[in-house]
Formats: sequence, C-alpha cells, structure tokens
Amino acid sequence: MTSEAFDRLDRAILDSLQANGRETCEAIGERIGLSSSAVLRRIKKLEDAGVIERYVALLKPEALGLGLMAYVHVRLEKRAEHAKRNPMDEFRAAVQAWPQVVECVALTGEMDFQLRLVVEDMGAYSRFMMDTLLRHPAVQDCRTSFVMDRVKTTTALPLAI
Repeated sequence: MTSEAFDRLDRAILDSLQANGRETCEAIGERIGLSSSAVLRRIKKLEDAGVIERYVALLKPEALGLGLMAYVHVRLEKRAEHAKRNPMDEFRAAVQAWPQVVECVALTGEMDFQLRLVVEDMGAYSRFMMDTLLRHPAVQDCRTSFVMDRVKTTTALPLAI
C-alpha cells in the first residue's frame, strides 16, 4: 500500500489512532463522517497492508523509576579476527537482548550506531556500559550524551490530512 493509496479518511483514522490507540471506531466515525463498521473495515485494511504495525501502551519512564535517558553513539571495529560473523551483524543481534536499549539505529558518518538508553540512574548506566556495552567484542568507541529535558516526545508520524 503506497502513501498515494491513502485517502483523506484513511489519514484521519491513522491520525486519530496515533493520538489515542484505544479510541472507538464509533468515536472516530462520528468525527470523520463514517459509520463505525466502515471505520473498522478501513482499520483492518490498514493492518493487513502493514501500515498499522501493532498497538502498544506508552509508559512514562519516570513513573517506573527510569529517570535517566542517554544517547550513546557507538563505533564498531570493521573486522574482527575472532568473529565468524560480521561485527555489525554480531552487534545488531546483541542489542536485541539489552532491555536498557529502547532504540537502536544505524548511522552514516563517524559513528556506526546510536542507542537510546533508559535506565534508573547513573549507577545503572555505568553498569550497563562497563558490564555489557564496552565488553562487546565489536565495540571500538562510545560517546554518550545525557538527556537533560525532553522538549518534544511523540510517536506520531506526520500525516498530511
């Protein structure tokens, strides 16, 4: 399904679900001028097409005692003699098992990856870095920036309605 295949109503439905994933089809339909069954059919079509990947609850880290957020830029060794696999592949696989890493993206430029960490405090950050990240055989260098204030946080994608 290409972005051209979405009409104004699909975009309005997606916009509503991004704002409140628990909003009823009836409430969405009333707002955009469709029956709840038409909204449900469109949502099912968007799910089947993979546009709607999944539904989640967004949690407030501070309410769970996770008061420290950091961005860690990681540079990997390009070739590792000990490794049977490519260091990039090894690192990508390892990151999947680290719950402190809530996002990992591959980058262009000087560093290879950026990790977004959410941990309890500086002690938890230090333990993760020393016991996990810096012990990974492919990791060559890391640089960390700590979040002082979240100015804007959203999971909503920009939809032109």
